[in-house]
Amino acid sequence: MLPRDTFFQGLKPTLHIAHRGGALVAPENTLEAFQRAVHTHRTDMLELDVHLSRDGEVIVAHDDTLERCTDGTGPLAALTLAELRKLDAGYRFTPDEGRTFPFRGQGVRLPTLREVLRAFPALRLNVELKPDVPGAEAVLARLLSEEGALGRVCIGSEQDVIAERLYEELPDACHFYPRDALAAFVLALKAGEVPPEDARYRVLDMPLYFGEVRLVDDALLRAAAERGKWINVWTVDDPAEMDRLLAEGVGGIMTDRPDLLRQRMDASGKPG
Repeated sequence: MLPRDTFFQGLKPTLHIAHRGGALVAPENTLEAFQRAVHTHRTDMLELDVHLSRDGEVIVAHDDTLERCTDGTGPLAALTLAELRKLDAGYRFTPDEGRTFPFRGQGVRLPTLREVLRAFPALRLNVELKPDVPGAEAVLARLLSEEGALGRVCIGSEQDVIAERLYEELPDACHFYPRDALAAFVLALKAGEVPPEDARYRVLDMPLYFGEVRLVDDALLRAAAERGKWINVWTVDDPAEMDRLLAEGVGGIMTDRPDLLRQRMDASGKPG
């Protein structure tokens, strides 16, 4: 049986999930990427990452440093929101391996999570809290409560210690598995063993492959569903793999190419 909490009401496999908004088609984790994913590629869910600024604002960004995606340098957490807003978050994006940079100087900025929630008031979000900073989970919990967004956000962290603190702050929210708990669950199922039960986590955001081994198959999907778990697979940009996952009925596909995934889903006639 699939989860029946508020987050999953009305959702059916397979979900179109724009990873960082679609990191290969627009500057990742920006409103520009999110708007394209939602309005052009009809995404069902946005996947994004958050950090805290120096003055405690929840900023949407993947890295803890600024060099890869902006014209800034150094740790994101060292700057205030006002300082971060001065950075060009489209500066580094290139669709053609450095030949052109179409978003430079176009006013692309690092958004706050509050801005994203308000820009898409009915959309589901998959939110990963990045830094291991005690107290960050309380800031995130307060923001989600203030915005009335608890029912449409699935939260978590790759790090188990952060995920545990998030659950303590928000026990009624949807939570995805952190790394070690996810590995224990999946490896047990793959070995034909009974996986450890952990009712805190309802969603397996997991890689499609571990090395050369494809982790997702019919048996894993069936066993997870029997235990009330939902599987979202990341990060799938290959059309053939998209087609196979759609045929298998995976819960959601996270992709940096929301344009390709929309094409494959429309061609397959799958919902989403």
